[in-house]
Amino acid sequence: MATRLSPVMMVMQNAAQKAAKRLLRDFNEVEQLQVSIKGPGDFVSQADLRAEKTLREELERARPGYAFLMEESGASGSDNWTWRWIVDPLDGTTNFLHGIPHWAISIGLQRKLPDGTIELAAGLIYNPAAGEMFWAEKGTGAFLNERRIRVSARRDMPESVFATGIPFAKVSASHRLQFAKVMGNLMPRVAGIRRFGAAALDLAWVAAGRYEGYWEFGIKPWDCAAGILIVREAGGRVTDPAGQDLDDIPDDVMIVAGNGNLYGKLQEVVADSLKDA
Repeated sequence: MATRLSPVMMVMQNAAQKAAKRLLRDFNEVEQLQVSIKGPGDFVSQADLRAEKTLREELERARPGYAFLMEESGASGSDNWTWRWIVDPLDGTTNFLHGIPHWAISIGLQRKLPDGTIELAAGLIYNPAAGEMFWAEKGTGAFLNERRIRVSARRDMPESVFATGIPFAKVSASHRLQFAKVMGNLMPRVAGIRRFGAAALDLAWVAAGRYEGYWEFGIKPWDCAAGILIVREAGGRVTDPAGQDLDDIPDDVMIVAGNGNLYGKLQEVVADSLKDA
């Protein structure tokens, strides 16, 4: 039986599917581009902007008055918002540019309660190249397409695979050092560490039980808003390295996620490594 979607999730899925159609056309043209600094960079920037424009138009038409925080155009709407969309139109841009089918549209929805507390209410991560849509609403569980998903049940670090994002040229020296400390401390304890280049999908894959955990430093709210909720609704935990929840997501995010059995061990390794760094 098909999963019955709430009105807000229907809005999110319809917006993502509409934006995905053009992104897929652009993706199929990437391999025909000449590899130069100007050509591919401009091409992908335009793909980003077109997708973001489509997402904004669809979400705004369905929910007028909601605020936005978007990767390309930044924050907009009332400062006293009650609902806010957090949108990444193309997470995994480098993969997209290189013809690697591991990239996604990410849409998160925050709600501000009367007491000023902020909570994540809904999240969607859509990889159209793989036909995989991960989604969740607060209190209703997490799904991959129409199938309910749960985090991995593994308990032992030596049998577990973790994901991260390896720092690149624009990442600060402090984040590079912090990453190196965590990597050095974690590698001897686990079955493997993966770097697939899309933070939103790293979180989605934790929710689906493909990874036991994930950590990364220096990502942005639009990279992780949807994924935080999806992991939680799949039975996992997501916090900063100090163990604090991330509903009110800071601009510079340090994140640790994992299944219920191994989150604590990963969080301890990350926290101890940051002290050393």
